[in-house]
Amino acid sequence: MKRFSRLVTELDSTTKSSAKQAALASYFREADPADGAWAVAIFTGRRLKRVVPYKELRALASEASGLPEWLVRECHSAVGDLSETISLILPRPQKGDDAPERTLTDIFEQRIRPMQRTDTSGKARILRESWSELDADERYVFHKLISGNFRIGVQKRSVVRALAEAFEVDPGVMAHRLSGRFEPTPEAFDALKAPEGEDPGSDAARPYPFYLASPIETLLGTGASSTDTVPVETIEAQLGPAWGWIAEWKWDGIRAQLIRRDGLGSDSIHRAMLWSRGEEEIAESFPEILSAASELPHGTVLDGEIVAFEHGSPLPFQALQRRLQRKQREALLFQDVPVVFMAYDVLEHEGEDLRERPLSERLEVLNRLLDRAQSDLLRRSEPVEHSTWEELERARSESRERNVEGLMLKLADSPYRVGRVRGDWWKWKVEPYTLDAVMVGAQLGHGRRASLFTDYTFALWDRDPQDEAAALVPIAKAYSGLTNQEIKSVDKFVRDHTVARHGPTRTVEPEMVFELAFEGIQESSRHKSGLALRFPRMARIRSDKTPEQADTMATARALLEYHRSPPGLSR
Repeated sequence: MKRFSRLVTELDSTTKSSAKQAALASYFREADPADGAWAVAIFTGRRLKRVVPYKELRALASEASGLPEWLVRECHSAVGDLSETISLILPRPQKGDDAPERTLTDIFEQRIRPMQRTDTSGKARILRESWSELDADERYVFHKLISGNFRIGVQKRSVVRALAEAFEVDPGVMAHRLSGRFEPTPEAFDALKAPEGEDPGSDAARPYPFYLASPIETLLGTGASSTDTVPVETIEAQLGPAWGWIAEWKWDGIRAQLIRRDGLGSDSIHRAMLWSRGEEEIAESFPEILSAASELPHGTVLDGEIVAFEHGSPLPFQALQRRLQRKQREALLFQDVPVVFMAYDVLEHEGEDLRERPLSERLEVLNRLLDRAQSDLLRRSEPVEHSTWEELERARSESRERNVEGLMLKLADSPYRVGRVRGDWWKWKVEPYTLDAVMVGAQLGHGRRASLFTDYTFALWDRDPQDEAAALVPIAKAYSGLTNQEIKSVDKFVRDHTVARHGPTRTVEPEMVFELAFEGIQESSRHKSGLALRFPRMARIRSDKTPEQADTMATARALLEYHRSPPGLSR
């Protein structure tokens, strides 16, 4: 545990990707296979469930430290991170020199897993035992693990590269080995070390690493945002003639790989699997797509998008979300929200990896496969015909009417790469929706920003702000989009204009107006406003506007109606 805690400290003390990668590689080379496996699982996004509620954790920390709970809450407010707060206020561990050192595996097997199976008093006992054994740095990591909030700014890409460096394997091969299910066992960790060409951990259900397109706005250079418009002239100057590119609609759905292979047995009736881009098995939410996969030959892997689709047109993304909610997986729901798998690539055919072949060749194989399958649920994402960039720009302008997010641009001779590799695939999205909202609250950030107010709550007027009875209604929370300098400026405003405190959250005077950008809007019973924004972020600070000039809920509801049925959209 000490070695893993030192690694976390090293990772948290630098912003350089190269330094993070070097620290990770050094750890993986030296790690015991059992500890190494748990570290891989943690850093590659394995979801850790919260074992002890924050309220109970604070109460036990208050008892152990001798500090009143109100003071623990104030310390938490000042530090901004409960795990760090508790590690700082607890007394030093009273353990003898002969006390055994706990490994990372010990922490999971002898502490966290038993805590998941016991009652409140049992959790308290295990916590006290752990506090008596671990030093401050180890306690900090332990608290992160049991809180389900293990975020320290390490991207999965850095972990893949570090493992590849440590074990002298190509990063693409390592990314493939980590795709799909990774169980934190010594055997799984040892399988990552295998020389290229050997793969003792081979799994028929394993997907390929996804290839991710780059935002077209990055053609504008450093500092470009998703709200910037990229001129056609810039696109042509940097990407060349339009005839060398394949264009498709960017569907608003769930990116997924549909796999049909021999070796998929009892857990899959149709010997098929469906993986989301987040590497989650989602087949049980879309059984009809799994059934349609039986029309494909064994040894097939398709890349595509699951889209809610009815009467020849895509439905809004929120309709698709209902299919992912476990409590609503009923036959009637499947009928109410029909879906299709919109395939746009084939990665494996008859067991052969096709990823290095040009896209144009892969699409020929895909067309033959889908023609043979003859299933309405397996569809080809048809190309958008064009000869110039101007024609594509006109097509993109129709995106909202078609209920799609814009265009995908793919170089005709491009291979299927791993991760977000800039150059061959681009997403040219339609400009996002925007609303001008008033900041009404702020919360401290996490990690290196734990001492700054970086997470903000925004509100709209419930009626014309000229009406004396008008009130601000919270509509969204956002934490991305500002520069470091802007964050410092907003942080100062928050501290100078706080009107109430609620732990790490502050209510502020409603004076600052921000332009929020977002991808969609939907009704929501969980939000006071009755609406929820999809992927909200701050486009800019509207220093040119007063709070009274911010938008109203009526404007947001008008956007909702437009988002539901854009002009010209036929069902």
